[in-house]
Amino acid sequence: MLVTDASNVTYLTGFTGDSSYLLLTPRDEIVLSDPRYTIQLEEECPAVDLEIRQPGVKITESVAKTVKAAKVAKLAVEGASLTVDGFESLGKELPRIEFVRTSGLVEQLREIKDKLEVAEIRNAVALAERAFAVIKASLRGEQTEKEIADALEHQIRLFGGRGCSFTPIVGVGDRAALAHYQPGAIRVEQSNLLLIDWGAYGQLYLSDLTRVLVTGKPTTKLERIYKIVLAAQTAAIQAIRPGAVMADVDAVARRVIHDAGYGKRFGHSLGHGIGLQIHEQPRLAVDQKRPLRAGMVVTVEPGIYLPGWGGVRIEDDVLVTSSGHEVLSSVPKEFAECIVNQ
Repeated sequence: MLVTDASNVTYLTGFTGDSSYLLLTPRDEIVLSDPRYTIQLEEECPAVDLEIRQPGVKITESVAKTVKAAKVAKLAVEGASLTVDGFESLGKELPRIEFVRTSGLVEQLREIKDKLEVAEIRNAVALAERAFAVIKASLRGEQTEKEIADALEHQIRLFGGRGCSFTPIVGVGDRAALAHYQPGAIRVEQSNLLLIDWGAYGQLYLSDLTRVLVTGKPTTKLERIYKIVLAAQTAAIQAIRPGAVMADVDAVARRVIHDAGYGKRFGHSLGHGIGLQIHEQPRLAVDQKRPLRAGMVVTVEPGIYLPGWGGVRIEDDVLVTSSGHEVLSSVPKEFAECIVNQ
C-alpha cells in the first residue's frame, strides 16, 4: 500500500514533515522523501527504512523504483489523497502493476485513540482553555474580532503550543450567525454577543471548542436561545456511549432545538472527530448509521443561527469511554458564567 496522505504518514510512522510517502509491504515500511528530511526522519522514526530521492528526481519515479525493488505485483493507493496527475504518472512508471483504489483504511485506524493520543488531546484542550481564560479576563470593548483571534494564537504559543488548530472564528453580533466566519474589524462593543470558536495545536494533536460571551446587557431573547442550545448539547453528550448510533446522538440535540421552534436554524451536523486533523472521522450526523466505539473523540457543537441577529454555538470535546463518555473540556458554559464585564 502506498500512503500519500501526510497525516496518515505521521500516524503510521511518527514523521512530522511533508512531501513524503510511505510504502507498506508484508516485510517492510519505507518512507520515500528527499534530503531536506533525512536527519528528521532518522530522529523521528529510526526503525523505518528510508528511500531518499536526489534533486531532480520526481517522487513518482522514486516510488516506481522502490516498488519494483520490492517486487510488488498489486499496489493499493489512497484515492482521497493521491492526485489524478500522481496516479497517472505512477501508471506510466509501473505499467505492469495492478492498482487498487482504497478509501479511509488508515483513517479508520485513527478513529480509535490510544492512551497516548488521548493524553495529547487533553494537552491541546488545556492549552486552548488557558488561552481563552486570558482572552476572557482581558476583554475590552475596543478590541476587534481579528485582534482577539490573533491574541488567542499568541497565548497558545506562550503556553507552549504550536498555535491555533485552525483560524479562530470570532464573530460579534450578527456575524456570529456565520458558522465559518473570518474575523474582521468589528469591535466587541458594537454588540452584546461574541462567539469564539477556537482550538489549540499541541504537539501533534488538536482541540476544538466554542463559547459565546455576553459582552453587553443580556436580553431575554439571547438568554432563551442560549439555554436551548445548552440543553441540546447537554442531552446529546448524555447520549454518548459505546454502541450509540452516531445519527441517533445527532437526533437528540436536533430534537431539542426543533421542539423549541428553531429546527431550521440548526443547519450543520452535531459534531466530528478530532485528532491529527481538526475534522476527521467519525461524524455525528444524520447520515451516520455506525455505532460509537470506546476511544473515539468527538466534538458536540449544536447551534442556532438567526440572520441579522446572531448565533449561538456551544462546543466541547468528548471522549467515548468503555462505560460512557468523558467531557475533556471544562470552560464554564452556564449562561450567567458567560456574562463578562469590560
